[in-house]
Amino acid sequence: MATVAIVVVTYNSESCIGGLLDSLTDSGADAIVVVDNGSTDATVRIVEGREGVRLVRSTNVGYSGGINRGVREVPGADAYLILNPDLVVRPGLVPLLAAALAEPRVGIVAPLVLGSDGHRQDSLRREPSLLRALGLNSTGIPLLSEYVTGDDAYAAARDADWALGAALMFSRTCYDAVGGWDESYFLYSEETDFCLRARDLGWRTRLVPDAVVVHHEGGSGRSDATHVMQIVNRVRLYARRHPRPAGYAYLALTVLSERTWVARGHTQSRASIRGLLRPRTRPSVLGCSRSLLPR
Repeated sequence: MATVAIVVVTYNSESCIGGLLDSLTDSGADAIVVVDNGSTDATVRIVEGREGVRLVRSTNVGYSGGINRGVREVPGADAYLILNPDLVVRPGLVPLLAAALAEPRVGIVAPLVLGSDGHRQDSLRREPSLLRALGLNSTGIPLLSEYVTGDDAYAAARDADWALGAALMFSRTCYDAVGGWDESYFLYSEETDFCLRARDLGWRTRLVPDAVVVHHEGGSGRSDATHVMQIVNRVRLYARRHPRPAGYAYLALTVLSERTWVARGHTQSRASIRGLLRPRTRPSVLGCSRSLLPR
């Protein structure tokens, strides 16, 4: 049987980490590692008191950096399950995901994600494209929507371009082939990048609907800065995978999309537009403040 290590990256997650760890009792994992990215609240104290949980203290190296650090803590595992701290897992999650990971060329598996209200979340995604940069996910039209929607799409196991990074299991073989998670993203788009680079190498990302997690969301909070990172990294990922003219077109379409969000009262989109058009205002942790097109 494959050995599985669970890796949780925390940052000021005192409100939710206890619930996740409670749900991991008898999970069947061979190791549970919590990498704390420099929390200033009670997160570390809560984790320290948990039997069978290995705490790794770190500076804030971002989500990918935390994942890579957790993998290094358990180098002998066959597979790694990354979980956001604001999740609660349903029984059987680990063996169900591990079984699916044993299928040919499956390198990444994702569970069904439910919200706090019990309704399914659209956790599967399509590859970013110029048309999908317009932000028309509400149409549900595949050419225009990055989100995979509809109950039928989540009723049975299926492959996807990429899946929400809140809960993913990947094999060590896939991880090594891809070269780990790209730490330059710091926060957001890192799971898109990992899944797409794995696909480039012939690995599949697969939904396992019988494996379930409940996503309460917001364990580390949202701010103008995190929204800027989310939007800039979307453009960055596309620009890295396409010729420069296409990258500039994607940037322009993203600005247009964010302007429509401003018109709908989403004030954080003002910060993202500023970050897209004025590189020096981008968060320094992204390391992409020298040119208009983030690379």
